Amino acid sequence: MLDFGFDKIALIGAVALIVIGPEKLPRVARTVGTLLGKAQRYVADVKAEVNRSIELEELQKMKSQFETAARDVEQSVRQEVDSAAQALNQTWQDVTGDASYEAGSSIALPPPEYHHPRKNWRLKRGATPLWFKQKAGVRRHTQSGAARVARFRPPKR
Repeated sequence: MLDFGFDKIALIGAVALIVIGPEKLPRVARTVGTLLGKAQRYVADVKAEVNRSIELEELQKMKSQFETAARDVEQSVRQEVDSAAQALNQTWQDVTGDASYEAGSSIALPPPEYHHPRKNWRLKRGATPLWFKQKAGVRRHTQSGAARVARFRPPKR
């Protein structure tokens, strides 16, 4: 910003005192202060916005680099898997002597048989015994708000 020393500020204040007058000078000084504050806040907002845009560009660049690296890794893994599958298919053909086996087909396994878990979902058993819960005062049933108020209301005298 501007570089003002004490002597320059004192000279500007003396000229302002003579030109504006002692009655209006405090009001003008307040107005100038508020305008300078607004200007500083505006400059700070612009700087913050520029910094955010720079960070966003850096993040986008980093994202594109990461996506490129991920694509490269995916392609290399896919190539390795394909080469391993071809080698396995070639070995399979050599071992079985089956020339009709296609390289792209997979061996179909029967689906696993479904077994019911044999749980009685209606019966929930807690690890804590009921007598202990009752002794400790743990609630075992839900209560409405009105029932809770009626239960804990002090007795009438």
